[in-house]
Amino acid sequence: MGGLAVVTGASGGIGREIAKLLARDGYDLVLAARSAETLAGFSRELTEGYGIRVIPFTADLTHDEERRRLFEETPGDIDILINNAGFGDYGRFSECEWEKQERMIELNDLALTHITHLYLPGMISKGKGRILNVASIAAFEPGPLMSVYYASKAYVLSFSEALSVELKDSGITVTALCPGPVNTGFAKAANAERVKVFRESAGADASKVAEFGYRKMMKGRAVAVHGLTFKAASVVIKILPRPVVRKLVYLIQRSRTR
Repeated sequence: MGGLAVVTGASGGIGREIAKLLARDGYDLVLAARSAETLAGFSRELTEGYGIRVIPFTADLTHDEERRRLFEETPGDIDILINNAGFGDYGRFSECEWEKQERMIELNDLALTHITHLYLPGMISKGKGRILNVASIAAFEPGPLMSVYYASKAYVLSFSEALSVELKDSGITVTALCPGPVNTGFAKAANAERVKVFRESAGADASKVAEFGYRKMMKGRAVAVHGLTFKAASVVIKILPRPVVRKLVYLIQRSRTR
């Protein structure tokens, strides 16, 4: 294989694991994340382990100028774009810190959309490319107690599906990866460590989710739901009355460990 790939949120979790898979397959990488030290160490690890070129890009992608700088400092048109950067927040919307909700929308949706818009023309001119947008099983349902996060992932799923149709005959594929809870730093960042559904023992392994998403992206699948339980859930959600779905999600979300 080989080529050039950009990965956002590359310093941990799913993004880090996908970067390893890309490196394994010979792709040079541009890795974007906020932690300069972590990113530098990971970049060295990939360069030494796989003999590829890695450009670490330290940035807060909630800022327009940082997204533009990422694009401008990318050495040429890319072959693969992994939009993985994102986070959540737990609690009643009225009680949540507004600044955090705003940053979540900016990173989960605005940054993903803008970065895609920056890189897509180059892919179109080449007549090939793959885009993987990390959504969530949350994209299929409303999420009381994590209302903005669930809504942000619904946007990612809808946007990705729409693009996959627009780009059908362009040689470019768009995949929305929709995992359930994954063992990353998500729960801690979202203040949801005591929520049962996010407890560490219940989450999927990030490397397995990454492998699944990477495989589906390479096959050009538009929507990739990880895990049989969540695949079934994504179907059942479409059948159940919306009031029932809202109530079920609320009951799951409020269930906490002692």
